[in-house]
Amino acid sequence: MNIIKLNENFISEIDNLLKEDNINILKNRIKEIKYKLTNSEEFFKNGVYEVSREWLIKNITHAEKSKSVERVKHYLKKIIKGLTEIKTTGINEINLNRWEEYTEIITDSLWIIDRRDNSGVHKAWYHGNFIPQIPRQMMLRYTKKYDLVVDTFLGSGTTLIECRRLGRHGIGIELNKEVAEKAKELINKEANPYNVITEVVVGDSREIDFEEILKKFGFKSCQLLIMHPPYHDIIKFSDDERDLSNAKTVKDFLKMFEDVVDNTYNILDDGRFLVLVIGDKYSNGEWIPLGFYCMDAVLKRGYRLKSIVVKNFEETKGKRNQKELWRYRALVGGFYVFKHEYIFIFQKVEK
Repeated sequence: MNIIKLNENFISEIDNLLKEDNINILKNRIKEIKYKLTNSEEFFKNGVYEVSREWLIKNITHAEKSKSVERVKHYLKKIIKGLTEIKTTGINEINLNRWEEYTEIITDSLWIIDRRDNSGVHKAWYHGNFIPQIPRQMMLRYTKKYDLVVDTFLGSGTTLIECRRLGRHGIGIELNKEVAEKAKELINKEANPYNVITEVVVGDSREIDFEEILKKFGFKSCQLLIMHPPYHDIIKFSDDERDLSNAKTVKDFLKMFEDVVDNTYNILDDGRFLVLVIGDKYSNGEWIPLGFYCMDAVLKRGYRLKSIVVKNFEETKGKRNQKELWRYRALVGGFYVFKHEYIFIFQKVEK
């Protein structure tokens, strides 16, 4: 967004317009204001009211083109309210008086994303990492600046990189020491304009003392949990028996995953959100609804389901340059090739 800062002169101009009842005079004065916004510094000196230029011009144009005095004043009042009053849910920083301004935020449940964000230090070096757009969207919707985000399966550090970009504190747990060290190097290369804490901790999210870790870095609780576990044994991440990708059966995998959910329950504030990113798998010619098994496990542990997002993926490392082969296999086996994964959004039930 192209953010500008307006001053009291602008507010006074709009207030004065609200006293006028002649539509022709109103429209002429609105044209003058639009001209000043583009060709003068009058409204910008010592500006304190932040707003996107696009939102402002859109609503001024609506006022200018309105057919009645009432509609003109409706848009003028909307501009004043949007600049001077902040209305939020308390969970995020979205000003609902200017909700149209937040064009980056996705609200549909089907995400068609063409490519992974590889800007800055984001790299697709880690097999099975998730796209940065996911933690970014979740933080924009469910956190405010300087809230704490905890990622229980950190991997390549994607979540903490986005924490730095958006001004959220972040703590990530990673089982594999080598992966954790590489993630830490990448995260530290990302600029930290908000001076937030982004810490990588090596450990097992099933057993690690989260309350002690949070306390170590000055926190009592977190405001968002992000979990992107292995999709059971689809990708083997290590030889460590504590690794969920080495679970012998789906039942064992679910037990290990449930332990993580249980171990993090107390650190998440009531009413705040847990985000689970996971896909399904095939085994012996049968579709295993791993995502829904995990969803059910979370629901049994003091959470309610807020939304399910289905996100596409066009090509994975395991299927790269093998589209024709997988199409043939699908035709032979009577199945459909995986092209999606789930983003489950849960809200912790208030006690």
